Amino acid sequence: MTAETLGYFEIATNLPPSAVVTFHDVSWEEYERLIEELGEAAGLRVSYNEGTLEIMTLSNEHESYATFINLLIGHLSFRLRMNIRFFGSATMRTKKKQKANEPDACFYVQSASAIGNRIQIDYAVDPPPDLVLEVDIHHDSRAKFSIYAALGVPEIWRYDGDELTIHHLQEDRYVEVEKSLALPMLSGSVLTDLLARLTKDGESETLIAFDEWLQSQQR
Repeated sequence: MTAETLGYFEIATNLPPSAVVTFHDVSWEEYERLIEELGEAAGLRVSYNEGTLEIMTLSNEHESYATFINLLIGHLSFRLRMNIRFFGSATMRTKKKQKANEPDACFYVQSASAIGNRIQIDYAVDPPPDLVLEVDIHHDSRAKFSIYAALGVPEIWRYDGDELTIHHLQEDRYVEVEKSLALPMLSGSVLTDLLARLTKDGESETLIAFDEWLQSQQR
């Protein structure tokens, strides 16, 4: 590990919750070495955009919202018998375009059959996830949307603590829309209401309400 990478590693592993630090003029090789050294370190997100390296730490609040949205999609997958592959905050990167990011969650829905039962994804040959999630409680992820566009991600869900908005890739930029492309039964307003209910009624009651709503949509 180089002195520079050691510095990045030490900073990354000693940041307080909800902190962000940015480095410029970082090589792709330094970025990849840092990712290798960090391994499966919890509570961190690392992005790279043409020489700019950003390291972000997460709060418990951030993780609670991300986990709950995973639960919602997991329950939808079970209730509607949909094949959805979950890949969490898997590192998405392309050396050719010098871009990489780690979403708060990512899902294969329409492309799930192309992934099959594999647990390793190679973004050089595999399709991008159909949907990624960004929870922006303490940080704004919109500056990273260009990374997702370069990776060809069709849809982003962004939750800022008040509202969940849905963004579809159109040509080379994202446009805010009301309904999900990956999961057309869901809209930004439905998801926003569920997340608001989470803080009022708790996880179990909100999941029960979501289950009842899903069943009502099938009648």
